[in-house]
Amino acid sequence: MGWLDRVDDQVDALTHARALQEASRSAEAYVLLERVIRTTNDPAARADAMVQRLSALINLGRTAEFTRAIEEASAAVRDLAEPYLHGHLNALAALAAHHQGALDRCVMHLVRAARALGAVADPDRDTAWGWHDLAMAYSYLSFHGYALGAIERARQLGLTAGIPEETFAAPGIRLRNAVALDHNGDSDGCLRVLRDVAADLTRFVRAGRAGQLRPSSLAAYGYAAARQAALGDQVATEGPEPARLITHGGDSARARDLRQLGQVCLAVADGRPIEAVARLDTVQVSNETLGAAEPARLRSIALTRAGDHLAAHRADRLAFRLAAQRNDRLRDVYIDGIAARIDHEEMRREAARFEGEALTDPLTGLPNRRRLERYITAVVTRGDRVVIGVCDLDGFKAVNTRHGHHSGDLVLQRIAGVINRVMRRGDFVARYGGDEFVVVLPDTGMTEAAEVARRIEAAVRLEDWESLVPGTPVGVSIGFAEVSGGSGLRDALSVAFEQADREMLRAKTRPRAS
Repeated sequence: MGWLDRVDDQVDALTHARALQEASRSAEAYVLLERVIRTTNDPAARADAMVQRLSALINLGRTAEFTRAIEEASAAVRDLAEPYLHGHLNALAALAAHHQGALDRCVMHLVRAARALGAVADPDRDTAWGWHDLAMAYSYLSFHGYALGAIERARQLGLTAGIPEETFAAPGIRLRNAVALDHNGDSDGCLRVLRDVAADLTRFVRAGRAGQLRPSSLAAYGYAAARQAALGDQVATEGPEPARLITHGGDSARARDLRQLGQVCLAVADGRPIEAVARLDTVQVSNETLGAAEPARLRSIALTRAGDHLAAHRADRLAFRLAAQRNDRLRDVYIDGIAARIDHEEMRREAARFEGEALTDPLTGLPNRRRLERYITAVVTRGDRVVIGVCDLDGFKAVNTRHGHHSGDLVLQRIAGVINRVMRRGDFVARYGGDEFVVVLPDTGMTEAAEVARRIEAAVRLEDWESLVPGTPVGVSIGFAEVSGGSGLRDALSVAFEQADREMLRAKTRPRAS
């Protein structure tokens, strides 16, 4: 027995409201749900309508109404012993909190949603939609691994309930993963994900099932193709054109954002970069749709195509900074006490798992940039002497070109192991992004740092690259700098990183030992 089988009043209206929202007609659904709320005396029907109404408000982007809608839905759901309702409400509340910039509340609702949905004894199509909305919330918060797991759960439950596979295709999840990679300097990784998204659409087209895709999914497929083209990649011609796909999405606020930014991407791809820049000057999109860094990154791509490389570099640095700021906010959620806000021990363990994903590079298993910054800040704040080193691979582009990105990933994994193997006890190694790694040497001077650099270079040189990527030798260039405590902490770190970068670039020009 599913959830709606236990509702005694206005079931047809509630079912119709669901269908309207699935078809991206949330404004119509909202009107219908308001009527149910005003006229029903059934607590279950009222609670369901209020949860659905919150979903409609989120789809419509009516942020100012989120708080009241969550409070009213929470009051209606509180006394009902139905895990599905509690789970779906918390998944939607997580989405709302994210759009409001309240990341601590967002994570709290994520944990509660996963626990409640996992406790549903007889999951049905409504439970599947609950997992779908939870996957969306994970995705917006950049917990991409959790998002993929949740959407797979939704897909499996949906298939059991007779929902076609393409309904939960969720290309927007992988799209956000792709642009996040690009914002952090990994354009190759971005393209790999975008190509996977395109292949997914091609599969549905060939099977004759593209017409069953939800309007919001069509908009995401369109933007993914437009973004791929803007990066200069060949886009598959099979199926609808990106320009047509981005017109879908109905009255969804996120679809409107994708439409505007998609037109920018298509202008770049069509050789009209100046028009693309002009469009960016006028678009107004939510920072939450694809991240605050996306307009700046598109501006950089357009300016590069226009030949204005200095302005493109400035825009690219802005995009990287905006992405970092968002990551810093997520980090601060944990530092400032997310564990204190979730009292239950199981919830605290779940929150720690989220933090682990946020602070670890999934390819190499090394700490990522966010965890690196946290570590350096802690060391310098204590007043300890510290040297940082920037390690950049030599020959990595040739590896990707000749052997493909899978081999490139294997090289990055092996480099991570090589560097870790030769470091001293207490040293810290992180993947900074792309083919760049950073080492932190606490209580160390530049003479000792030079010895560490020699050990890393020798270990990389002696590694058997020929058996892994024949004909493409791999090396490493390293630059070190000492963090000075004389100025503000953030400025000191910035100066040290710039100096280490310069030293690394000088190392690339020096003759190598044979």
